[in-house]
Amino acid sequence: MRDSSRLTRRAALGLTAAALPVAAATPASAATVIGGERLARDGIQLSGATGLPKKLTARSWLVADHETGEVLASYRAHQRLAPASTLKMLFADTVLGKFERTRTYRVTDADLADVPSGSSMVGVKPGITYTVHQLWQGVFLRSGNDAVHVLSHMNGGIARTVAEMQAKAEDLQALDTHVVSPDGFDHPGQVSSAYDLTLFARHGLHDDDFGAYCSTRTANFPAGGKKTFQIQNTDRLLTGAYGLRPYKGMIGVKNGYTSHAGNTFTGAATRDGRTLLVTVMHPANGGNEVYKETEALLDWGFGKGSSARAVGTLVEPLSEGGASASPTPSGGAKGAPGATGAAASSAEGTSPWRLLEGAAGTVVLLAGGAFALRRRRAAVAAAAKAEENQGS
Repeated sequence: MRDSSRLTRRAALGLTAAALPVAAATPASAATVIGGERLARDGIQLSGATGLPKKLTARSWLVADHETGEVLASYRAHQRLAPASTLKMLFADTVLGKFERTRTYRVTDADLADVPSGSSMVGVKPGITYTVHQLWQGVFLRSGNDAVHVLSHMNGGIARTVAEMQAKAEDLQALDTHVVSPDGFDHPGQVSSAYDLTLFARHGLHDDDFGAYCSTRTANFPAGGKKTFQIQNTDRLLTGAYGLRPYKGMIGVKNGYTSHAGNTFTGAATRDGRTLLVTVMHPANGGNEVYKETEALLDWGFGKGSSARAVGTLVEPLSEGGASASPTPSGGAKGAPGATGAAASSAEGTSPWRLLEGAAGTVVLLAGGAFALRRRRAAVAAAAKAEENQGS
């Protein structure tokens, strides 16, 4: 996805965020330590293993076991950063199960009127009829904001979809995430974290369709009439591109880029029956660096990281029996550095934001008070192993 500092008038009619400052490097609050107290500490968190890659430049990263949810190592896991298109994992977690794959939909001009200028596109055109299956291929393979917006309008509109995504994030206990747009495009206040993105990937991979889409390398996409064109997955560790080789055992899941967010990637790979999840956010260099650092962390996880003891855990969704957070004791963990307390407060949604949706420019006001409230309620929900290793 390419960044655009200005939205076109047409896009502004569809989606405008206001009243929230950009919070691209906001730390997790001391009261928001989901997954274990150690995940809020500054510096690398590791116990019982050695040999981490030495040249990691990412501002935040995390390695976790997909099956157990154990966080094997992390760096500023809860630091809130711009997620770019990796936020589409949450979009899929929220909307994927709503429509039958074979359902057809004829796209209108209004469905695409609010796609931000400069977006990544798969090539959806008004007047063409697509299956839901094809639209999801456009989302996962080409990170198409046009496909996201069509599916969002099928779901009742951009504002409704954003609200449902925010509710889904809360159910997943992804409390670092603030959703402003369903596509992950840069908007003031839209943030997530390495921890939350990993939660989205883990939850998504429990769904067969999610797993199938994120592991699809190529597909034929409608071009009108009986014509099609081939699209290829933009995950370079999956397909091998731009000088990279396909990573052994790679199964997805989602990459993202804007000039504001930089490169962000959550990847999953399986070897010898074990699946690891790695999220890397905002490495110092662009291009292939996010994939190289992901690859290095996966190699470590399958190798020397096999002896690592958990420093935290990926919590279960509240709707699936996950334990809700309880208040943090006084003198709790210090949040990761990166912004002032004022910036953190702003990122938590103490100001309302607006979404203008549809050609008529209907103004929908989404209050941020509930968002702030749930952050104040959030706290430690560490796994037993993480607590046992707290002082390691």
